[in-house]
Amino acid sequence: MTIRPRAIANWLYIVAALIVAIVVVGGVTRLTESGLSITEWKPLTGIVPPLTDAQWQAEFANYRKIPQYEAINHGMTLAGFKTIFFWEYFHRFLGRIIGMAYLIPFVWFAARRQIPRGYFLRLFALFALICLQGTFGWLMVRSGLTHRTEVAPGWLATHLLTALFTLAGMVWTALDLRRLARDPGARPARLTGFGLAAGAILAIQLLYGALMAGLRAGRVANDWPLMNGSVFPGPTQSGESIGHMLFDDPAIVHFIHRWWAWAAVVMLVWLARKVKPLYRRASVAIHIAFGTQILLGIATVMSDVNVTLAGLHQLVGALLVIAVTWGIHVIGTRATDRVS
Repeated sequence: MTIRPRAIANWLYIVAALIVAIVVVGGVTRLTESGLSITEWKPLTGIVPPLTDAQWQAEFANYRKIPQYEAINHGMTLAGFKTIFFWEYFHRFLGRIIGMAYLIPFVWFAARRQIPRGYFLRLFALFALICLQGTFGWLMVRSGLTHRTEVAPGWLATHLLTALFTLAGMVWTALDLRRLARDPGARPARLTGFGLAAGAILAIQLLYGALMAGLRAGRVANDWPLMNGSVFPGPTQSGESIGHMLFDDPAIVHFIHRWWAWAAVVMLVWLARKVKPLYRRASVAIHIAFGTQILLGIATVMSDVNVTLAGLHQLVGALLVIAVTWGIHVIGTRATDRVS
């Protein structure tokens, strides 16, 4: 059978767009405290929402058993419960759609032997990441059902970073396949040392963004560039370990997320300048993405975490991952061509 690298690349771009969508919906789910509204994991039957009043009452009864209900939503009506249920249900529904949108075409392309040589294992690994992402999502939800009133920030960060890593892998593979469609002799782009460094610096910023969401750290201060009138806010709690301060203290996490952003900016400007002579559009995309992301981050803080602004901040964060992946791939393509 004829291999179809361009068709496979287009399919990966569609799945990547769905991942961007689920990242945004996941952010809104967190911001509206909706993530614990569904207390069971039913990978297959869970696709059908409650349809009768009895089913809704049963779901609501399950929610009233967990600590979050007593601490945050005590006295909530069934109508209010349906609102938070919608966001978590929609989030899980998109997850199922992504799984099917990936698995069915993957099996189709594989059965018809249309996957280029050397790409089957990579495509299979991407599907494994999607499955892992779903598992992390449930572990995240489960962490908030017994002794906490919210999901554990560490699990939230793991869940989000896995999604963004999967997104980057999708885009990178699609770019390789588009190049292969243009030139049957093209080799996959290399991940250079500089590209790895740029990705690592961005990943740290994304990690702290996820911890910000998990710890509700965005509400520690609503002024900028100072935090409650100070450059350094100091820890929220005293007598804690360095590890706790770096990853569990809302004020310190907020401080790091604010100021590590500028380390990321320096690296991304450097990346964009290296990319510009090779592919100007990728360079422009990087500049636009990180510039917009910074402005949205500041606006989110100063609005005391407005849901719309925070959702846009998460959206542009995912688009920034795509732009940076594109730029690193451009450099990796040049490195591959030089070796060849």
